[in-house]
Amino acid sequence: MSEWSTYTLADLLMFSARTYWRLLQLYNLAVWPLQLATLALALAIGWCARRGDGRAAAALLGLAWLWVAWAYQAQRYATINTAAPWFAAAFALQGMLLAGAGRLSLQPGGAGLAAIGTVSVGWPLLGPLSGRPWTQAEVFGIAPDPTVALTLVLLAFAPRGHALLWPVPLLWCAVSGATLWTLHAPDAWLLPGLALVALLVRWRG
Repeated sequence: MSEWSTYTLADLLMFSARTYWRLLQLYNLAVWPLQLATLALALAIGWCARRGDGRAAAALLGLAWLWVAWAYQAQRYATINTAAPWFAAAFALQGMLLAGAGRLSLQPGGAGLAAIGTVSVGWPLLGPLSGRPWTQAEVFGIAPDPTVALTLVLLAFAPRGHALLWPVPLLWCAVSGATLWTLHAPDAWLLPGLALVALLVRWRG
């Protein structure tokens, strides 16, 4: 037991920061120009949610989760992280919950739609702002973090409760935040911070 107490998160990671970001870069290059389609999908989700078609918004979002589960978690991330198949299963479960039973309409007002636009357009800028090349940008529907971020925005501003749709995004916020913190990424706090804000908005709503 005393030996386990000496381990840190860095000791549990099986890859370096260079390997992590290089994986994302190769993934982005392999699926280009799908990023343009997923950005359009994010806007379509916001449009559907804003006009009250919450079932269509949730179904489209579910497709994004299923794609990330297969293309990123199962096919790429699993090559450097033995826990990735479990992440893939969790993302697939979230995708099926969204596509099968979700309903994500935005409350009246422009705050929710503005937050969706900010996440969709702003998240890919984090890479270059952190000194990484554009090829390592994280895009909604391609990478897990912006996909989770947009989901949290919709859950926060949806007028109805969706208790079953919260656990997987919140758990990923903890996993991703811990991973990026261990890799000394300057934006490691962002996704966990967004989760706290989303919970606060939901609670006050």
